Amino acid sequence: QVQLVESGGGLVQVGGSLKLSCRSSVRISVFSVMGWYRQAPGKQRDLVAGIHSGGSTNYADSVKGRFVISRDNAKNTLFLQMNSLKPEDAAAYYCYARLDTLEGPVEVWGQGTQVTVAS
Repeated sequence: QVQLVESGGGLVQVGGSLKLSCRSSVRISVFSVMGWYRQAPGKQRDLVAGIHSGGSTNYADSVKGRFVISRDNAKNTLFLQMNSLKPEDAAAYYCYARLDTLEGPVEVWGQGTQVTVAS
């Protein structure tokens, strides 16, 4: 069973930085896409950043220039470096991975890690 485990969330001041990690129980090279989503209370879960197997990345407009998604295949870990944090960045952050199989895509989610931004 594939598992994703996030870590690195916490409380940070406005303008501060945090680095989230997502450790996979399997080689992350098998995933066609990995990414980070976030969900604030009462809001839908939105994509923050994604990285494709070929290395291309995409970001939500609200985090461009402040967040960087990366991965370390040797450590089977996905990262999200978050800089210049704003109050609106506060949310539960979820790691996501998609595995393309003959039966169709399989989506895997982590349990989430909370990010709180204090003004």
